Amino acid sequence: MEIRRRSVRHLISLLLFLFYSETACHPLGKRPCKMQAFRIWDVNQKTFYMRNNQLVAGYLQESNTKLQEKIDVVPIEPDALFLGLHGRKLCLACVKSGDEIRFQLEAVNITDLSKNKEENKRFTFIRSNSGPTTSFESAACPGWFLCTAPEADRPVSLTNKPKESFMVTKFYLEEDQ
Repeated sequence: MEIRRRSVRHLISLLLFLFYSETACHPLGKRPCKMQAFRIWDVNQKTFYMRNNQLVAGYLQESNTKLQEKIDVVPIEPDALFLGLHGRKLCLACVKSGDEIRFQLEAVNITDLSKNKEENKRFTFIRSNSGPTTSFESAACPGWFLCTAPEADRPVSLTNKPKESFMVTKFYLEEDQ
């Protein structure tokens, strides 16, 4: 009887370990992380799309919903992740130049980023959940958050005033099927 209980406990432990190994990244980046695609929209229901090589947030109608950009997410730590545009070799980045901090898209393959953590810090965002919404804070520039403007068809950017009402820093994510 005791052997059977021990075997069941070992089997459960093994299954939990295997399940965790398949869904989480190795902390040292020695094996590739699982990439998932998500639909993203802000709390004002604006979705991301490309216009003139720039990521913008706006209201897409039925005829142009195919323009919506999906976001590839590659977790690198429990709450740290890389964000890229699905099906493109463009990653979201926070870049500091002098005193200026700005959002930009960089031509990088998201699956190549986990190789050098410090060098790729500008691509790293810290995910914070608050109920059903998520915020993305830059790891390279703490206190700066991914945001959209309250008006439609404005560029996605960064703000260091996440509590101010003039910028939207809360997003909904839904795994793309």
